[in-house]
Amino acid sequence: MNTSEMFIEFESKFGFAETVEKLSETILEKDWKMPAIHDLQETLKKSGKDVLPVKIIELCSPKYSFQLLEKDNLRNVSSLMPCRISVYEKSNGKNYISLMNANLFANQIGGLVEIVISQAYSEIEKIIEPFRK
Repeated sequence: MNTSEMFIEFESKFGFAETVEKLSETILEKDWKMPAIHDLQETLKKSGKDVLPVKIIELCSPKYSFQLLEKDNLRNVSSLMPCRISVYEKSNGKNYISLMNANLFANQIGGLVEIVISQAYSEIEKIIEPFRK
């Protein structure tokens, strides 16, 4: 399996800041929670490293996470939570959105994990689709 299968990446039709802002608004409008936004450019700058803009948006749907976290035998998948969407600029000056291909991963696990993650991923796809260039 190569990275082009494991991760979804596409160019955003908006600038960097606008993508982060509109994506954040859309996530909240769709009744998902947004526990954090990590500014990796700023974090690395504090360590003397200079990179192009990159922010990681954490998003969570309690209705999906509860279905997995209420079961002791599935709590190990909590390391996948919350879901993450990355917004970043590349050296070509274009802005991109990427996320893990959760369906591919969930298919490997099967059972309730596959069902729940696939449902959540379907909603996330609807959230990000309007941003595709």
